[in-house]
Amino acid sequence: MPSVYIETTVVSYYTSRPSRDIVVMAHQQITQEWWETVLPRCDAYVSPVAVEESGRGDADAAALRLKSIAMFPVLGISKEVDMLANEYYDRTQIPEKARADAFHLALATVHDIDYLVSWNFAHILAASVRAVVQQINIAHGYRIPVICTPEEAMEI
Repeated sequence: MPSVYIETTVVSYYTSRPSRDIVVMAHQQITQEWWETVLPRCDAYVSPVAVEESGRGDADAAALRLKSIAMFPVLGISKEVDMLANEYYDRTQIPEKARADAFHLALATVHDIDYLVSWNFAHILAASVRAVVQQINIAHGYRIPVICTPEEAMEI
């Protein structure tokens, strides 16, 4: 089965109340369909970063997010993950407040995950970020995970 790293935005779209914003609502519907039809055919993983981010904010919403990911194995943060995340951060335009996004990328890479699934277009799905991740991974001999949205991952 393919392995999938579930980044926090996917968890948020899966568990949140329907949005009035038509684009967000579409992302929510796609995420729910992907979660229910594709995810059961995958080995899914989260990380301490995703767990921590999912636990933020409104207590009821946080509890729902945490419950939705409770069954997934949690990938460990090693020295290798930390070093790679710092290199991603140093070489991309990811701001300090979003530094955790570099860890999502590094966790999926170091743990040799097939797909990193996200709705974070600013710091994970951005073409410039993916290009830097590709350059760094090639230089270090890492396999590059497919970084995509749940919509793009419908055919996993």
